[in-house]
Amino acid sequence: MKNLLMLGAGTAGTMMANQLRSKLKKDQWQITIVDQNKTHYYQPGFLFLPFDIYTEDQVKKVGKKFIPKDVNYVQKKIDRIFPEENKVKLEDETINYDILIIATGSKIAPEEVEGMKGKNWHKNVFDFYTYEGALALRNKLRDWQGGKMVVHLTEMPIKCPVAPLEFAFLADSYFKEKGMRDKVELTYVTPLSGAFTKEKSAETLGYLLEEKKINLEIDFAIESVDNENNKIIDYGGKEVEYDLLVTIPTNMGDDVIERSGMGDDLNFVPTHHHTLQSKDHENVFVIGDATDVPASKAGSVAHFQSETLTDNILLYIDGKPLKEEFDGHANCFIETGDNKALLIDFNYKQEPVEGTFPFSVLGPLKLLKESVFNHWGKLAFRWIYWNMLLKGIPIPFVGRNMSTKGKKL
Repeated sequence: MKNLLMLGAGTAGTMMANQLRSKLKKDQWQITIVDQNKTHYYQPGFLFLPFDIYTEDQVKKVGKKFIPKDVNYVQKKIDRIFPEENKVKLEDETINYDILIIATGSKIAPEEVEGMKGKNWHKNVFDFYTYEGALALRNKLRDWQGGKMVVHLTEMPIKCPVAPLEFAFLADSYFKEKGMRDKVELTYVTPLSGAFTKEKSAETLGYLLEEKKINLEIDFAIESVDNENNKIIDYGGKEVEYDLLVTIPTNMGDDVIERSGMGDDLNFVPTHHHTLQSKDHENVFVIGDATDVPASKAGSVAHFQSETLTDNILLYIDGKPLKEEFDGHANCFIETGDNKALLIDFNYKQEPVEGTFPFSVLGPLKLLKESVFNHWGKLAFRWIYWNMLLKGIPIPFVGRNMSTKGKKL
């Protein structure tokens, strides 16, 4: 028996476990997946928790229930990877492998900015990229009487690059519904030179900020959070005051990547952009947020990567050349508040454009256009996630690589 070992049972790891178990011969390959967390979170739902749109039970389930029964499931902390020796040391055992898939994801690192995780953390300085942070922020917003709310992005890359903007739009809608929008001064602070990383989307999203009377502060490279005076300070001396700070801290790969000496400065693993094979070890593959590929760190990207990676694992086993196929495909709904959303679809080379998705003319979804239909599409994705995506069931009409059909290129 040969051993295929997967590290991480989040979105990417769970999808790979389901896809590979049906492809690899059970009498030849044992598949083991190491889960460092018992609970599986639907992370896109963290955006909705603070606004009481989702409940706790809608965004978390027991992770093991999504892993095939004939996959060896290990729930332990990972200490270190030894790629030269083809083994991984866990907290109390060592597992050897023939093929390793790293799906250890990413996490927030508020300690990277002076004062961010200070005495006011989860008091008037919040994140919503963790379950705990989103819940604490929900409880704060229920009784908050208004003031200066600052939505702040520390640096790229981050999980779901549009989520900070979505939060600002949903906050605008939330306060309007509570009849207190006039009591809240909303400011969006970013290190980028525009509202978003993609130029075409930045134009649209920037217009929406202006329309919703959300202030935009660009080119803000944060140096510190001043907890005494409730303000954030950038390296050039600019200051932005807040009563309530909602920040997206630096995102980094798992600490095990640093301990193993396998990552870059942010603990992301150098990965071939199109094959998803490690650049340093041929029997190691990387998927999802753990990679350093210049694609969005989002569930849709992990989904598209998983299809290419499954094919490439089989090719690698057969000693055949790998497919240089993954094109950085990403698509995501962008909540814009008032029960509307945008949809963008893009890849490494193609910026988001207007058009229809997934079919030309028929759509039914509109690209870069606000609609109620897009909003319901975003909410419906939660069901798709739990019932199809994690289980490796193909999503109809959505290909792994970006289609040009319906797009105004």
